[in-house]
Amino acid sequence: MKVLGIETSCDECAAAVVDGGTILSNVVATQIPFHAPWQGVVPEIASRMHTEWIYGVVEKALKDPGLGPEDVEGVAVTAHPGLLGSLLVGLHFAKAFAWARDIPFIAVDHLLAHLYASRLRYPDAGADSGKTGAADIHCPDYPFLGLLVSGGHSAICRVDNFDDVTVLGTTIDDAVGEAFDKVAKFYGFGYPGGAVIDALAKTGDSGAFKFPMPKLYKIGKDGKDHRYDFSYSGLKTAVVNQLEQFRVKKKVDPAGDARDIAASFQKTAVGILLRGLFRAAADTGITTVVAGGGVAANSCLRSRLAEHGELRVIFPPPELCGDNGAMVAGLGERYLLRGDRSPMSETASARVGAFRKRYP
Repeated sequence: MKVLGIETSCDECAAAVVDGGTILSNVVATQIPFHAPWQGVVPEIASRMHTEWIYGVVEKALKDPGLGPEDVEGVAVTAHPGLLGSLLVGLHFAKAFAWARDIPFIAVDHLLAHLYASRLRYPDAGADSGKTGAADIHCPDYPFLGLLVSGGHSAICRVDNFDDVTVLGTTIDDAVGEAFDKVAKFYGFGYPGGAVIDALAKTGDSGAFKFPMPKLYKIGKDGKDHRYDFSYSGLKTAVVNQLEQFRVKKKVDPAGDARDIAASFQKTAVGILLRGLFRAAADTGITTVVAGGGVAANSCLRSRLAEHGELRVIFPPPELCGDNGAMVAGLGERYLLRGDRSPMSETASARVGAFRKRYP
């Protein structure tokens, strides 16, 4: 079933076509240059750029594999969570496309789509093709633990099926990607923060600063066990406002401080994620981990997980870690084949409550 997937939840205008779990096209138009002057995503700019680009991006997603609108058999689109104005652009375009072609339409959850990305494959995927993320090579069996890490969300989930996800732990304040962006913005490292800090950290000393890890494993007043949850506000405060309190090694060359700050911050930020993930793996007995979201491309996270010999860890290829239309089309295809449909009255929602907690 050829499904057109549309993704406009934040600042990536993306569209793709998936057929039987195979990626026929995957087009992503990034808005990074337009948001870089503000060192973060400006919602109004994002929604306006989506409005200007959505037609051309979808047109290219169809033309790349030699398809026309008449070849599309279903439309999937991200409806939540995300920036409301951006979501509405993609949602209304998808509705109009489906209505005009009289084909089924489905609205999907952006976070579930990230967890589905690892099940997609390319037409020429295989051991000798050089393609990564091919479903016939990497596709995980259910259940697995999902590590969802992005600029807006950080969560550990038990995934029993494409639409059966139980959130075990999540952030109580900032998401990990948000923390990367805020630290990078404060020190003027550049934008986007995650990629810049990852690059700086490669030549820095991760032991130059010893930043604190949050303690959230105790049961709070809400009666919930927070042993799998994350918190990044304390780390962000330590790096930005209390840097010298956590210095372990004095730098002979002050110019190298930026690299050491990046490396030490990244080591702690990744450590916070892994602490909760390893607890979840030990408690559930599930040894397969699937990562998703933009931070899944982080080299430190990948290398430290690779060192954990007891876990089978699956990462989508880099182009499927960030926001993309292929993951939306792939997930949407599963719903549509099951007979699910969304009404034309479907609307967008900026938040999904299950992926964020309050503490205590």
